[in-house]
Amino acid sequence: MNIRVAIDIDAPPAVVWAAVEAIENHVDWMADAEAIRFTSDERRGVGTAFDCETKVGPLRLVDKMRVTEWETARVMGIEHRGLVTGRGRFTLEPIGAEGTRFTWTETLTFPVKMGGAVGAIAAKPVLTQIWRRNLRRLKTIVEDRSE
Repeated sequence: MNIRVAIDIDAPPAVVWAAVEAIENHVDWMADAEAIRFTSDERRGVGTAFDCETKVGPLRLVDKMRVTEWETARVMGIEHRGLVTGRGRFTLEPIGAEGTRFTWTETLTFPVKMGGAVGAIAAKPVLTQIWRRNLRRLKTIVEDRSE
């Protein structure tokens, strides 16, 4: 399953990055992320590993993740290594003089016990809607900070 959502934020990439690089604060803008626990000594950069307690409707799981890409104010990539596997990526592109296009892409594989490919088809519109709402929350947080 592939999902791509994006939003334009009225703040430069460095300001958006300041909100995104703090992985422990992703619970502030990701409605589906209930708690984040680091499983590595690192808290920033490639190699950072963490467990994210995730809840979507009645479904709960611990998403085991590891940061695979880290380009300050440009890219954060992660690998999902738990029950759901795959890769995710945040990209920040400058737009205009003071804006950022924030794009979130995910390529995920659901296990058989979650319906496999059929489960992914059913989950895609739900996750897309949740992640769009998450990006609106991020936009509000960043724009409120930069005022």
